[in-house]
Amino acid sequence: MVVYFSVAGRCPVPPEIHRTEGVFMTQIDTVAAAPPAAFVLTEAEYRQTSEIADRLARAEPGRTDDQQWLAAVRDASVELPTRLLVELRRFRRDAGPDAVLLIRNLPVSPAYGSRELPRTPTQPGSVERIATTAAAIITAAMLQLGEVVAFRNEKTGALVQNVVPVPGQETLQSNAGSVLLEMHNENAFHPNRPDYVGLLCVREDPTGQARLCTASVRRALPLLSAQARQVLSGERFLTEAPPSFEALESVVPAHAVLQGAGEDPDILVDFSATHPLDDEARVAMAELRDALVQVSSALALRAGDLAIVDNRLAVHGRTPFTPRYDGTDRWLHRVYASLDHRRSRPVRRDGGSVLG
Repeated sequence: MVVYFSVAGRCPVPPEIHRTEGVFMTQIDTVAAAPPAAFVLTEAEYRQTSEIADRLARAEPGRTDDQQWLAAVRDASVELPTRLLVELRRFRRDAGPDAVLLIRNLPVSPAYGSRELPRTPTQPGSVERIATTAAAIITAAMLQLGEVVAFRNEKTGALVQNVVPVPGQETLQSNAGSVLLEMHNENAFHPNRPDYVGLLCVREDPTGQARLCTASVRRALPLLSAQARQVLSGERFLTEAPPSFEALESVVPAHAVLQGAGEDPDILVDFSATHPLDDEARVAMAELRDALVQVSSALALRAGDLAIVDNRLAVHGRTPFTPRYDGTDRWLHRVYASLDHRRSRPVRRDGGSVLG
């Protein structure tokens, strides 16, 4: 009989997660992984940031996908508090051992008109097309890391996307589900996947169950055997594209899970979509998963928290939770940023921000 339990601070993984063809691994958590240190805005910095965001929320043309609005946000992003700008630039230079930056006490509620947030959306593919305080905040922060991008095949190419539970999609391995979301690199299947993923909490989970799980390859690497490192560094894995990216399904090549410098590699994996091509690769992938679980952190995001994940060095997922569908459920904004905007120019129509 397999015994499994988890403690606060680490992403729980049920035993069946560790069962692969011919491999069975158990995970019993005994020590909570320390969460990444948080950068907290002072009250003065909060007011300064709020003034910038509220001004941008009213700026013409008021649409988050419009290049004119993006230009206004890009220009205004340099007005963010100096301490915050320094923290963002340091993270861009080196994401550190956890490869996650947690910023707290950001404004997300409108400062003009009604101060009440609308109900948490429940419709599939929910996005933010109209500029708001929260949309301006996350876009400004991400523009200090790179250029914001989106994918035409994902949520109709919206630059600011909602991460909310959707009725009827509870069991999906997607941002609309509420079951355990497997650890993954964002859009691991895509040649132009984002370098950074920003997740801004607009409304926290009222049940307290939902937690953002993150794990860094820098933390996990010392736990891997030399054999596993060697196998994971070979092109012995395939990552399946979702149905919405059907054009990529026949062209995604085999790839390595550990890429780049052997002593400090990038990671490329989605544990719900990456398939090992041989038995050695299967065993090595299971060992990697186990190592990532051991070093993972589980963050309960509060309203005003922005978690930025370096998508090259860290994987992320989410603990299971029970949605209410009453307008009070967990609500995040998601924005991607890419460092090398020029690289994706061939697939960005008219030089815009949407790929595909």
